Amino acid sequence: MVEFLETERLILRPLNLDDAERLFLLDSNAEVMKYIGIAPLSQIEQSVEVIKMIQKQYAENGIGRYGVIEKASNLLIGWSGLKFLTEEINGIKNVYDLGYRFLPEYWGKGYATEAAKAFIAYGFNDLNLDEICAHAHSGNDASIHTLRKLGFEEKEKFVDELDGAECYWYELKKENF
Repeated sequence: MVEFLETERLILRPLNLDDAERLFLLDSNAEVMKYIGIAPLSQIEQSVEVIKMIQKQYAENGIGRYGVIEKASNLLIGWSGLKFLTEEINGIKNVYDLGYRFLPEYWGKGYATEAAKAFIAYGFNDLNLDEICAHAHSGNDASIHTLRKLGFEEKEKFVDELDGAECYWYELKKENF
């Protein structure tokens, strides 16, 4: 597992329990959670459990979502990264899934794209992956735009079993990055 990745404006590092307060700001925000398929968190202890779950993914799979720190403010502004899917989504598992989630005040600044590019490069160059997958709620235009800008190709529509929402499945091949 890589200790951290760095981009022009961001530091991407494993989440730790000290991140619980900022993660709770993110995951308790109804606007942030609108297309996630689960209700906003209501207690900070839930964020602690999320971090522990992600840390377990680091230990078991050598990868997981990382905290995104804005260099200018030194604040955790969201998360991004690759996750090894061990449970089926769209009938698919045992693939690497790109994801990202940011606080609303950091939307529209290119942070999702910047962080995702670093993780895609890490996945293809360091993990030697041939393909990275992603999925997005059909109504989440910003996320869909980001995935397309990154070169992901829409493969199919599917219904998310969590909330019955229509989603899109995307794939990016190493040779297309």
